[in-house]
Amino acid sequence: MLFRVSSFVIALVLGVVFFSAQEASARDYVNFSSEYGPGTIVVVNSERKLYYILGEGRAIRYSIAVGRASEQWTGESIVTRMRENPGWSPTASMRRRNPRLPRYVAPGPQNPLGVRAIYLGWSMYRIHGTNSPNSIGQASSSGCFRMRNEDVTHLYEHVHIGTPVIVLEELDEDAVQVAEQAE
Repeated sequence: MLFRVSSFVIALVLGVVFFSAQEASARDYVNFSSEYGPGTIVVVNSERKLYYILGEGRAIRYSIAVGRASEQWTGESIVTRMRENPGWSPTASMRRRNPRLPRYVAPGPQNPLGVRAIYLGWSMYRIHGTNSPNSIGQASSSGCFRMRNEDVTHLYEHVHIGTPVIVLEELDEDAVQVAEQAE
């Protein structure tokens, strides 16, 4: 019995350490060389990463979920609204694909937008938290960019209405100096 309890405790501790290591790697400061000015958000669909440009060749890099292949988009937008603990209303096309979706989900643990929503240009697309952190790193949304709740809260503190958002399929070779962790 003692061995069984000890094995359980060891497995629990290892799981917590592994989960903590995953969480710690979700956001990091990196070297980033580009023409985008400080305060710009750059999303790279192929990498499933979001960069918040700090300037002077540095950025904060976040792991995100992007749209499914048929739902991905590229282009330029701006932040037009920001909400803490947003409610969620599925779009008409989402409800056509899945008629069982509710018309509205109030803020809380069941809400797919998580704890923060940053609305882009038009309210259909957002950068938002999630109630499904396992989706981070996947192409699984309907075109929005999902972040871990702690990461979207961190980003939310940096951005403001009017923040430029650039969505790319991939980064130029010159900008990809982000592979090395910045000190």
